[in-house]
Amino acid sequence: MTRITRYILFELLSIFMVTLFGITLLLMLVGVIREGLREGLGINAILRMIPYVVPVALQPSIPATILIATCSVYGRMSADNEVVATKSLGISPKALLRPALIVGFLVSLVAVWINDLAPSWGRTGIYTVVIESVEEVVYRMLRTQKSYGVSGFWINVRDVQDRTLLQPHIDIRTSGNSPSVTINAREAELRSNKEKQILEFHLRDGIVEIGDSEIMDFRNTEHVFEIPLINATRKGNHLDSPSLVPMHLIPSETTEQRKRTGSLERLAASQAAYQLMTADFASLAEPGSWNSRNRAVNDERTRLHRLKLEPYRRWATGFSCFFFVLVGAPLAIQMKNSNFFVTFAAVFLPILIIYYPLLAFSVDRAKDGAVPPYAVWIGNLALLLVGIGIQRRVIRY
Repeated sequence: MTRITRYILFELLSIFMVTLFGITLLLMLVGVIREGLREGLGINAILRMIPYVVPVALQPSIPATILIATCSVYGRMSADNEVVATKSLGISPKALLRPALIVGFLVSLVAVWINDLAPSWGRTGIYTVVIESVEEVVYRMLRTQKSYGVSGFWINVRDVQDRTLLQPHIDIRTSGNSPSVTINAREAELRSNKEKQILEFHLRDGIVEIGDSEIMDFRNTEHVFEIPLINATRKGNHLDSPSLVPMHLIPSETTEQRKRTGSLERLAASQAAYQLMTADFASLAEPGSWNSRNRAVNDERTRLHRLKLEPYRRWATGFSCFFFVLVGAPLAIQMKNSNFFVTFAAVFLPILIIYYPLLAFSVDRAKDGAVPPYAVWIGNLALLLVGIGIQRRVIRY
C-alpha cells in the first residue's frame, strides 16, 4: 500500500514539476515580451522586470499544471488496468485517489500564497519598473515616432537631438476640477526624479497655458514644469487598485476605506439636506453636481466592496487546484483512456462550463456588492458536488 502511494506521488510530482517549469517559462517569455513591446522598454528594464513576472506567470500555470498531471497519471493507470489490478487486491480506489487529493491540497496552499504575492509584489514591481523607466521610454518613442501619449498626457516634438527636444508641444489633461495645461517651447529636456517620483520638463523659451485664462510666458528664460511619474505612464491608473493590496494589509485598508466611504456619504447627505433647507432647488436638481456626488460615493463604495472581496477571491481561486484534482482524478479513471489530450479535454470541459462562468459571475456581482464576497466559492462548491458524484461511481463500479 505504501509502495503504491509513493509510486503515485512520484508520478504526480515529476509530471507536475516538469510541466510547471515549461508552462511558466513560456508564460514568462510571452509576458515579458508583450509588456516590453507595449511600454517601449529597453533591455535593462526588461531584465529588471523578469523576477516580478515569475509569480504572475505562476498564477494561471499552477491550476492548469496540477490538472494536467492528474489527468496524465490517472488516465494512464486506468488504461493500463492498474486500477483494476489494485481492486483485485482488495485496495479501494479511495486509496489511489488519496495521494492526488493531498498533493492538490498542498498545491492549493501554495497557489493562495502565489495569488497574494503576484499582485501585491509581482504586478507592483512591474509597475514600478515601468514608472522608473518613463524617461527612457519617452525619449525612445519620441526619437522613433516623434510623439508619446497616455491617458492625460501627450507630447509631440519636431525632432530629438541627443537629449534635447526641439519645439515640443505638451498637453496635460488632469482629472477632476483641475485645469488642463498646454506647453509650447523652443526646446526642452526631460529628467526623471525617482526620489520625488516626478518627471521634470526643463523648458526654454516658451509659453505655458493653464486652463482658459492663465498664461505663463518664459521667453528667453528656462522654466521647470513637474508632473508625477505615474501620470506619464499607462500604469498610473492601476496603482491604487485593491487587487494590489497584500492580504495582511487588507483588514486595515478596509477599515480606512469604510471610514472614507462613510465620511463621503455623510457629506453628500448633508449637502443635499442643506440645499433642501435653504430651498436651493436649482443646485439640488443640477445634474452635474448631483452626478458628481453620486459618482464619488459609488466609486468609494465599489472600492470597499472590492477590498472585502479580495481575500475570498484569492483563497477561492487558489483552492481551485484541489477541486480540479477532485474532479479530474476520478473522471480520468472512469474514462480509461491513455490518450492524454482526450482525457484532459474531457476533464477540462466541466471545469470550463461550470467553474469559470460561476467564478466570473460571482466576482462581478461581489464587486458591486450585490452578493456577499464569499459567493466566489460557489464555483468550487459546484466542482465539489460533481467530483463527489464521479468518485462514488468509480468506487462502486
